[in-house]
Amino acid sequence: MPPLRRPPSPGFTLVELLVALFIMAVLAGLAWQGVDGMLRTRTATQESIDRSAREATVLGQWEQDLNALYGGDTVPPLQFDGRTLRLTRSAIGGVQVVAWAVHDGAWWRWASPVTTRTGELQQQWLASQQLLANAPGQLRALDGALDWQVYFFQPRDGTWSNAQSTGDLVPAPSALAASVAAASGRAVTPRETLPSAVRLVLTLPQGRLTRDLALPIP
Repeated sequence: MPPLRRPPSPGFTLVELLVALFIMAVLAGLAWQGVDGMLRTRTATQESIDRSAREATVLGQWEQDLNALYGGDTVPPLQFDGRTLRLTRSAIGGVQVVAWAVHDGAWWRWASPVTTRTGELQQQWLASQQLLANAPGQLRALDGALDWQVYFFQPRDGTWSNAQSTGDLVPAPSALAASVAAASGRAVTPRETLPSAVRLVLTLPQGRLTRDLALPIP
């Protein structure tokens, strides 16, 4: 009687194992690419949300400063020299000078201490014209600012014009008002009329950001 042959034992050959491992490696690579893409998308989305929130906060401060303009005759209430916009604004407890500028790849805001004294306000205005990078009170408001321009809207001609070339001066004070100012030691300097609106054009890496703001009627 011939010996009984055992049935072949179940299992995989070496070639089958290698093929299975190869398929698993390919699937794992595809899965990782999908997860990595999702993580990158989520990170980019979060960065965009954070930047939009930061821009909204800074623009909110910009609008607050302009809405609080102080129209005294000691220093100009609003002035732009092509690099820095300076303004005098009402604040809790008095008046302060604020300067906005774009340099070193960022949009900066400087604010002076609040004062109620004419002489101190004039000194603060002069200080705003000589700001250093590490000046106290200066904050790096928004990173990525490459350049900017400011335009004023003058109702006399109904057009936007470069803020450096507006030109209309406030009428000179009467002789009585001038004598009273001289007696009190206040210097009355000619200043330009306030525009009815301000246009901000801020150049950022992702494009230009434009914001128009109507100023309160003095």
